[in-house]
Amino acid sequence: MSLKKILGCAIASLILACTGARAQGAAPIEFNYGIPTADHVTVFVAQDLGLFEKVGLKPKFFNFTSGAPLLAGLKSESLDVVTAGLALTFALGQNIPLKFLFWEANNAAAEGLVVDPKSGIKSYRDIGKAKKIGAAVGTCAQVSLYLMAQKAGVEWSKLNVVNIPAPLLRNSFMSDSIDAGVAWPPYSLQLQSEGYPVASFDEEYTPEGGVCPGLTAARPDVLKKHPDLGLKLVQVEAMAREALAKNPQLGIDAFVKRLGVTPEVAKATLDRECCGRVPSFADQADPKSPYSMTSKEGGLAGKLKLASEVLHATKAINEPLSLAKIQDAIDPTYILAYLKQNPK
Repeated sequence: MSLKKILGCAIASLILACTGARAQGAAPIEFNYGIPTADHVTVFVAQDLGLFEKVGLKPKFFNFTSGAPLLAGLKSESLDVVTAGLALTFALGQNIPLKFLFWEANNAAAEGLVVDPKSGIKSYRDIGKAKKIGAAVGTCAQVSLYLMAQKAGVEWSKLNVVNIPAPLLRNSFMSDSIDAGVAWPPYSLQLQSEGYPVASFDEEYTPEGGVCPGLTAARPDVLKKHPDLGLKLVQVEAMAREALAKNPQLGIDAFVKRLGVTPEVAKATLDRECCGRVPSFADQADPKSPYSMTSKEGGLAGKLKLASEVLHATKAINEPLSLAKIQDAIDPTYILAYLKQNPK
């Protein structure tokens, strides 16, 4: 049987599984969901609107300060589903089985180099002037900083980098412990609102679409146990996106409630991430898109390969991931099933 036929059969089975479960009034699928502290706005909105429950899911949420501590939960198999950034490449590097189901966000859209206005750093090209730079090890921030230095012609070894996650950069700036840092959203915009400007956003020094995918992933054994889980998660994401498009205030309120930022910072974050910067499901299905989940070497596969090479170069991981391992982890089946159900 051809790959196309096999994929078609898999999609048909997923659709039947989901519709069959709804028709029979099956008990909700219970699972543990891990997320780091970041701008997971569609997850937050889905929680607030009860969208998980609407499709027959019952998640129990666990929050982490960054993606790195989340790995322990995956390794111990106490987490079933996760939404995170490049920490998930560490999971693959540690041989933790994962399947990437869809892009939940593109954090590169609002991630950037934040500076102390007294530092004299006006853009990423001035990164060599920084005395001490905050960037969390093994995250998008570290990868972003490496690519920034590379484009600016500054040797990585010449930079004085301190392992500080984005939520803690504010205190470091205020105590003059650092004069620059790479922050993911909404902390990049929060710092800017408090007088620490974003000198450059990721799009200025990273490849098209950035190298900071926000992905929703699940353990393969959980997907096998619950064949309709993957498609249901896509359905929840789709409903949350639709609700946000109709009423952006939902996202603002969610950020204020969960991340402790002001309404102004919340709105600035959403504005920065709007307008085509969050990959649509069609983008993810398109093999030519920078966000593709169907391309074997480009799109998400290419971004994760580049990220793993950077993490290896910065000694965050022992060796870069093979392209084959990355390809095996990317599973577009569920977004393709959703698009088949909802052609536009």
